[in-house]
Amino acid sequence: MRPDAAAGYAACAAASRQPPQQGSVGAGAGAAVGKLFGMQHAMKGGIGSASVTVAGVTVGALIAVNALGDVLDPDTARIVAGARCEDGRTLRDTRRALLRGDDTRPPLTGTNTTIGAIATDAVLTKAQAQRLAQAGHDGLARSINPVHTMSDGDTLFALATGRASGAPGMVLLATMAAEATARAVLRAVQAARAITTADGLHLPCAADLRLP
Repeated sequence: MRPDAAAGYAACAAASRQPPQQGSVGAGAGAAVGKLFGMQHAMKGGIGSASVTVAGVTVGALIAVNALGDVLDPDTARIVAGARCEDGRTLRDTRRALLRGDDTRPPLTGTNTTIGAIATDAVLTKAQAQRLAQAGHDGLARSINPVHTMSDGDTLFALATGRASGAPGMVLLATMAAEATARAVLRAVQAARAITTADGLHLPCAADLRLP
């Protein structure tokens, strides 16, 4: 089921100032992460949001996380959700498993992607907005590993309302964009809930593993 013009119009009509729902809703309903060793070892992905405010200017991110790789806490580099070991209760660590030479079973091309939007109330030119979207990929790299694989369609868009009076400069705005993106990815899996599909595939969520 793909969004069309009517879905876009309905989304605009339903827009509000309320915090967006996160986890297994919307684009996050069917999302999964840690799929490089087969879906039977994957975990639930989701959709997450976060924002950063500095000197009266805000940068926010809304990210749908359906990644091939694992999701990490960007502050500690600890894996929060991803490929599980055979026992189903411990995390395999996809990066280390790849470097060991473990066999992989990547899912079909086109079934993985992390996509999202970065928005700010700063005044930006079109070129600066593009730079903000590029900086957001730094946030993906801090919170997903591996990221930007040939099996992922990682894409970020950026927009600016221009309502803030401050002009903090692109170095700070780019840093804020990366931070908001990384936090949003983490929140996507933290808010996700486990599912069991009609054919019996069970995808636990981060909360199920009760990691220390």
